[in-house]
Amino acid sequence: MTQDTEQSPKLKGYTFGTEAVAKSPIGLEEWEKLKKSALFSEEDTVYLRLSYEVLADQVESLLKIWRGIIFDHPHLRAYDEDPKTGEVDRDYAQSVGKRFGQWVLDTARAQFDQAWLDYQYEIGLRHHRSKKNKTDGGHTLEHIRARDLIAFTAAIVVPMKPFLAAKGHLPAIVDRMYDAWWKAVILQVTLWSQPYIRDGDF
Repeated sequence: MTQDTEQSPKLKGYTFGTEAVAKSPIGLEEWEKLKKSALFSEEDTVYLRLSYEVLADQVESLLKIWRGIIFDHPHLRAYDEDPKTGEVDRDYAQSVGKRFGQWVLDTARAQFDQAWLDYQYEIGLRHHRSKKNKTDGGHTLEHIRARDLIAFTAAIVVPMKPFLAAKGHLPAIVDRMYDAWWKAVILQVTLWSQPYIRDGDF
């Protein structure tokens, strides 16, 4: 299983591996150190990749839960709304949702090369006022607060265990996939936070 744009669907705004993606300030050597800070091991990579086949046909169901959490909380829902009308920007929300689903597959593939690091930086910029709304021509709030970006990590990870258990793996295997996922999510949210932090402080 490899990570490249040829294997991924043509999603609006999904620019992984292209020149349109910003170049991450973080290189592979620094990424290896960051993984150590999170106790993320090669074994975690193995279990992430195992989760690919487990989750591939459950992405839509996962998205319904995650998007449901967002839309159940007005302060999160506001990031998908036009602040002038209070109405959800449906085109924006749909495009972002589809890329959220692709992110599940990209995470599970666990091909952590420089192109992947660059795309994590791009994702961070798209949450930040630097690029929020620009990819999709959205009419939503122009900036996602760092506190909401970071805190939503829990909302991503907590619901995942039943999905990881859905294919009948032994509980110990499910636990290892789950551990790998929460480490991977924390690491990615850390990378997404780069645009929010002053130069020299990240």
